[in-house]
Amino acid sequence: MTALVVMAGYLCLLITLGAVANRFFRGTAADYFLASHSIGPVLLLMSLFGTTMTAFALVGSTSEAYRIGIGVYGMLASWSGLVHAAVFFFIGIRLWAFGKRFGYVTQIQYFRDRFESDLLGLILFPILVALVVPYLLIGLLGAGGVVQSLTQGTYPEAFAATNGGLPPWLTGLIISGVVLSYVFFGGVRGAAWANTLQTVVFILTGLLAFWLISSKLGGLAAASRQVLEAHPERLVRSGSITQYQFFTYALIPLSIGMFPHVFQHWLTARSAKTFRLSVFMHPIFILIVWMPCILIGVWATSATLPDGSLVVPAGSPPNTEFATMVHRLTTPIVSGLLGAGILAAIMSSLDSQFFCLGTMFTTDIVTHYFGEDRFDDRQRIRLARAFILAIVTLTYLLSLAEPREVFPLGVWCFTGFSSLFPLVCASLYWKRCTKAGAIASVIVMAIVWSLLFRASNYGVNGAYLFLGLLPVATVFAASLVTLVGVSLLTKAPSGATLDKFFPHGQAAASIPIKSGTAAAD
Repeated sequence: MTALVVMAGYLCLLITLGAVANRFFRGTAADYFLASHSIGPVLLLMSLFGTTMTAFALVGSTSEAYRIGIGVYGMLASWSGLVHAAVFFFIGIRLWAFGKRFGYVTQIQYFRDRFESDLLGLILFPILVALVVPYLLIGLLGAGGVVQSLTQGTYPEAFAATNGGLPPWLTGLIISGVVLSYVFFGGVRGAAWANTLQTVVFILTGLLAFWLISSKLGGLAAASRQVLEAHPERLVRSGSITQYQFFTYALIPLSIGMFPHVFQHWLTARSAKTFRLSVFMHPIFILIVWMPCILIGVWATSATLPDGSLVVPAGSPPNTEFATMVHRLTTPIVSGLLGAGILAAIMSSLDSQFFCLGTMFTTDIVTHYFGEDRFDDRQRIRLARAFILAIVTLTYLLSLAEPREVFPLGVWCFTGFSSLFPLVCASLYWKRCTKAGAIASVIVMAIVWSLLFRASNYGVNGAYLFLGLLPVATVFAASLVTLVGVSLLTKAPSGATLDKFFPHGQAAASIPIKSGTAAAD
């Protein structure tokens, strides 16, 4: 009960933060969706890092390390540190410049304008929503597994089926409600403030968990020695995956370049210089968060209690390894604090994802097709909130179905976004990229991804490979080849579009910003 009270107190703090953010709300759509382009370097770093460190990073990485070993760090964390920073620099700053100059609020506005195609925007909207929903599921599944493990024995009669712990359906309901509260109150500014608080919380509590668990197991050397004696394969980096599979994992972090919620956070930046801190510190933050989680997952394979029993019994539910180690090796108060930290990481992504979907629906569907003049700022905000509520309800209902492991489901989600990366990269750096090429690339990506996802039994088979490689290799290649091939065979973009997005060969970040310029759409 102590752990539950601590976590409940943290959730109440987030609701209060949303109410405070609402006091700074200016009542305009620009402020609700983009915080009036007022976010500085620290808030941008915290919001970007917080929104990318999901249950996939904390809960999923620990679970996958428990399953296959320490090589998980090399598979994704090391690649992510390098690739994310590069994407911020080469993609994020240029998109921010165009967004600030032309008044873009969403990705679809940019792509529709860049390729002079309403059809492209209409195709992208359902695909992006369909890819974000599994991302949201990762958060709810991770939160359910964590809270269930940390609260075992609290309600033995009411929730006997989950050993007295809060069942995932109840946790998902509470988490969704809390996130909705401060997203509704504070808009993107409230989400940025919450992400900053939550990033600090989950970094500090993650380091605390690592220190306490390693101390309980006799220190780093002793904990690793136990693994070496019982499961040496978990500490051997070679042999678990092939070299080709390892290098295809480098494609997964490219997904950050097409995350709708990351795009929206980029647009909140005050200036191009605001990105400097994120480019420099993001890889360091990834090391600080991922390494402890992966080591805890490896130690969980062999860690024992004084009576000789395993801390994490064989056959434990998926996504619960981290929380079980915390619950059984620390005090109730510490369990509550660490549980709050894990929930912080999960909710720091959920809020941005919920918010970006509401923004896309309002901007790219309602106002674009029914006319911007038909809706005032208050009506736009209401429309965004209504769509957010619908998506939250859908995601929650999907989370009640048969649970999936967080890590494989996350990889599938990122596979789709990564395979759209050629589109955003070509739109910024390749003048010859055409409307037909962009549309064909998106359609082919969606078809190939869907076929392979179905072949993996919709994510149940976490070890699914196609032609001996991760599915992302096939989907990415199909998207890239289609984009290049069709673009070369079709008519080049108009001179007006090229002059607009490639003015005299200048870098996008150096384009003079004209305040008050309306979106070309």
